[in-house]
Amino acid sequence: MIKLKSAFFSLSLLLLAVIEFGLATVVSTSSIDFLKRQGQQAPETVRGVNIGGFLVLEPWIRPSIFREWNHIPNNAPVDEWSFCAVLGKGECSRRLHQHWAEWVQESDIQTLSSMHINTLRIPIGYWALAPNENEPYVQGQIPYLKQVLEWAKKYAMRVILDLHGVPGSQNGFDNSGRRGDIKWSKNPTDIPRALDALGVLAEIANEYPLNVVAIQAVNEPANWGIPKSTIALFYQLAYRRVKSVAPQAALVFHDAFLPDAEWESIVPQNLTDSLLDTHIYHVFSQEQLQLSAEGHISRACDSGIKIRQSNQRVRTICGEFSLATTDCARWLNGFQRGARWDGSFQTDRPVVPGATCHGEEDLRYWSREK
Repeated sequence: MIKLKSAFFSLSLLLLAVIEFGLATVVSTSSIDFLKRQGQQAPETVRGVNIGGFLVLEPWIRPSIFREWNHIPNNAPVDEWSFCAVLGKGECSRRLHQHWAEWVQESDIQTLSSMHINTLRIPIGYWALAPNENEPYVQGQIPYLKQVLEWAKKYAMRVILDLHGVPGSQNGFDNSGRRGDIKWSKNPTDIPRALDALGVLAEIANEYPLNVVAIQAVNEPANWGIPKSTIALFYQLAYRRVKSVAPQAALVFHDAFLPDAEWESIVPQNLTDSLLDTHIYHVFSQEQLQLSAEGHISRACDSGIKIRQSNQRVRTICGEFSLATTDCARWLNGFQRGARWDGSFQTDRPVVPGATCHGEEDLRYWSREK
C-alpha cells in the first residue's frame, strides 16, 4: 500500500492557493466547475495528495524495487526505462504488475478521504498510453489506474490525471521515466506522441466525468533544456487535443520553473478552463538547505503570498510541495546518489557544518523540536 511517510514527505500535499487563501473570490465558477461539490454554490478548497511512485517508478519513493542493484556500480537501472531494459519485458512486466496491484489499496483512499483529502493527482507516463514496441517500457497500467478512479468515485474524490513523462524526457529527471539528457521535442514524433497520450487520458476522463476534473499537459518541463516557445506551443496543442475529446476537463500547465508572470499571456487570455501549476520544495539547492528553521517558515509563507498574488493574474495551484528541509531521503536525488545536506552529492562537504543524514529517515529519531 502507499507508504504514508513518503506520501507526506514529497508525494506532497496539493493545495489550491496554499490551503486557505480563498480562491473563490478570483476564480470563475463557470469555467472552473470542479471547485464545486455537487449542489454547492461556492467553490471548495482543494486539498490533495499525489499518488507518486505508482504508475511511474521513482527509486526514492519505493527503494525496495531497486535495492538489489544498490552495490552494482555499472549498468544498474536508475529509472523505469532502464529498469525494464535490464530485466527484459517479461520480467519487468511481472514485477510491475505486482507493484501496481499492491501499491495503492482501497483502504489508502478511504484513509485519505477520512483525513478530508478531496483530490488525488495521479502521475502516469506516456508509455502507458501511447506505447512504442521498440522501447523497453511495458504496459498494463490502465486497469490499475481505473481501479483507483473507481475508488475515487466511491469516496467522492476529484482526480487530476498528470502526464508525468513524455518521449525523450522533458527534464532529465528519473520521474520522467528516463534520467539523463533532456531530449523531448528533438525528435519530430515526440510532441505528436505526447498529444496522443493526452488524448487517451481525455478518453479516460470521459469515463469518469464527475471525478476526473483536470488533465495536466506535462509535469515539470525544464526551461533550461526546452525553449519556452516550444513549451507554450505544446500547451496550446494540448489544450485543443484534450478539449476536443473531454470538453468538461480543465487543463493544468506547469510553470516550467519560470515566474508566473511569464505565463500571463497564455493561461488566462488564450486558454479558458486552465490552471497554472507551480511546485515548491526547499531541498534542491544549497541556498535553500542553508535556511534556518525560521527561514524555511518565512520562505513558505512568502510562497503562499506569491501564489495568492499570482491568482489575481493567472489561476494558480501548488501541485507539489514538501515539508522536508533536507534532501536526505534515500535516492531522492537519484538512484545511488547521496545528499547535498551531508556533502555526499554535488559537494564535498556538508551544506551546514556538521550536518549529517544519520537518523533523517528514521521516525525513531523524530522530535517535535526537530
